[in-house]
Amino acid sequence: MSEAPTPADGAARLNTGVAHNARVWNYWIGGKDNYEVDHRVGDHVASMFPLIRDIARADREFLGRAVRFLAGERGVRQFLDIGTGLPTAENTHEIAQRVAPDARIVYVDNDPIVLIHARTLLTGTSAGVTDYIDADVHDPDAILERAARTLDLTRPVAVMMLGILNFVLDTGKAREIAHRVMAAVPSGSYLVLTHPTFESELGGEGQIPAMRFWNENATPPITARGRADIAAFFEGLDLLEPGLVSCAQWRPDVPDPVVVPQFGAVAMKP
Repeated sequence: MSEAPTPADGAARLNTGVAHNARVWNYWIGGKDNYEVDHRVGDHVASMFPLIRDIARADREFLGRAVRFLAGERGVRQFLDIGTGLPTAENTHEIAQRVAPDARIVYVDNDPIVLIHARTLLTGTSAGVTDYIDADVHDPDAILERAARTLDLTRPVAVMMLGILNFVLDTGKAREIAHRVMAAVPSGSYLVLTHPTFESELGGEGQIPAMRFWNENATPPITARGRADIAAFFEGLDLLEPGLVSCAQWRPDVPDPVVVPQFGAVAMKP
């Protein structure tokens, strides 16, 4: 993290007068790094679309299951977490390094409040490495160039893109970003991805008016996508069972989990 911006840089960019996704998401999952404006917007979105709190929890629980599976059953020792969000309990490095103390994790985000708290993300095991990159998902080449200072991109990497491509409003651009990152990592790497959907099969119709309210009252703007567009992020990769499903239904720890309109999947690069 020697060349990364400092928390003071993040504070200079922080706008506490407008609700921000990282802080509202943190509020929904019970965190404390949020402000009154985030509560107001978050509560209003939840009143329009009550499932949003379940989505936030399900997405976080999916992360835990996916990282434990990849570190434990697949032997992955490198993780590139793009769009990490605010540190809470059970961050990627904590889960991975509990399984494999020598795991190396690079976090990527460009949210100023995440930058302020980034040092919390850098307290991993002495055997492993954690790092933080202040970078934008719209610039995958910069992410890859800086990640290569910590990760060995000739060895398998689990690329984590949980709830991040929904902030890339152009679907073609979002697809290009996913494909560009996966093109830079070797065979045996994985893409771990979640994305909100408007598909009625998962109860996603209510996301549309809630997202419209969000885009008018908070930042950054967000979009939901259909199954086909989300599946296209995995082109050229082999989806692991059970495929592209509600993230709550991906290898759940409990029987009959609440289905949420947030697709999730894990795929391997052949």
